[in-house]
Amino acid sequence: MNLDLNDEQIMLRDAARNFADSELRPIAQECDANEQFPHAAFKQMADLGFLGLLVPEQYGGVGVDTLSYILVLEELNKVLPALGTVVSVHNSLTVSGVVRAGSEAQKQQYLPRLASGELLGAYAISEPQAGSDPASMRTFARREGDDYVINGTKCWITSGQNCGLILLLAVTDKEVKPSAGISAFLIEKDTPGLLVGRREEKLGLRASDTTQLVFEDCRVPATTLLGAEGSGLKLALSLLDGGRVGIAAQALGIAEAALDEAVRYAKGREQFGRPISDYQAISFMLADMATEIEAARLLIYRAATLKEQRERITAQASMAKLFASEVAMRAVDKALQIHGGYGYVKEYAIERIYRDARITRIYEGTSEVQRMVIAAQLLKGEYVAAV
Repeated sequence: MNLDLNDEQIMLRDAARNFADSELRPIAQECDANEQFPHAAFKQMADLGFLGLLVPEQYGGVGVDTLSYILVLEELNKVLPALGTVVSVHNSLTVSGVVRAGSEAQKQQYLPRLASGELLGAYAISEPQAGSDPASMRTFARREGDDYVINGTKCWITSGQNCGLILLLAVTDKEVKPSAGISAFLIEKDTPGLLVGRREEKLGLRASDTTQLVFEDCRVPATTLLGAEGSGLKLALSLLDGGRVGIAAQALGIAEAALDEAVRYAKGREQFGRPISDYQAISFMLADMATEIEAARLLIYRAATLKEQRERITAQASMAKLFASEVAMRAVDKALQIHGGYGYVKEYAIERIYRDARITRIYEGTSEVQRMVIAAQLLKGEYVAAV
């Protein structure tokens, strides 16, 4: 399989890299410290087309292939993973959900606004008692004539405060099995009965808001239904394949950032009259980090390439997400160790990078869930190894 980048992919990657270095790097530490969403940078990203990467050109987007999209995520997450998360949820879940299951009217209504940044997308599936098991959700959408009335609470909503459009999963039929009783809806933020609940105080990704969303007799027209009634869980699971590759790219970017910081510090820090990079204990850690990062990159790029060739990449997406997130944690741990005591203080970027990395093993499915998915695909004979 040829994973060489073409000219367009290189140009897009470089554009994202230049933007991240010039616009995000100077504000990254401040945004984290103040839990401040970078609205000006977000507007710049919209102007660059980063919010419409997966929106087809006919609806005002860029319409790039999956690998091109992953390259952008990788570069953004090297510098400010909090914003990388926002872009990933917006594109991988909300935009992709509308593209995959939306009616023509819904596509025309929402995709241009999502691509331009007028609307920021959010994805509401998790609940206080339904995390890794989405079939346990309790948020209920009751049909009343030409409307649905929604009640329930969603949690862990990336961009819950700043979003404009929410892809919501809710139960519409309690009498059938969950795979046939959950539906998806597109709900605009200003809909009466939709309230923003508690904002979470997080370990990392502090520049992006994570909140609860509370639905109290939230009445929406039946035209907000995304796809057929009862098809929501199937849609959600299919979107997770792309979402997991996106989070894998985030983990990759974080790991690369950790390696860059470690190399820079090791070459500049002297002990016993020599740069600490001269010592085998340090240089071997750097070598291990670089090797694992390269392996993670190949898994991610392959999964992204396969996504363009087949509809389902369930095992490949889970493998990429599992391995990349574990690599990111090992990389940030080694990088902080190389910094010694300085790595433990907020003056150095590795302290923030260390905190940002931890979530990659949790959201879009924990590492344990990824292993369950991979094993299930393998045992059912649905995984085909690379040749």
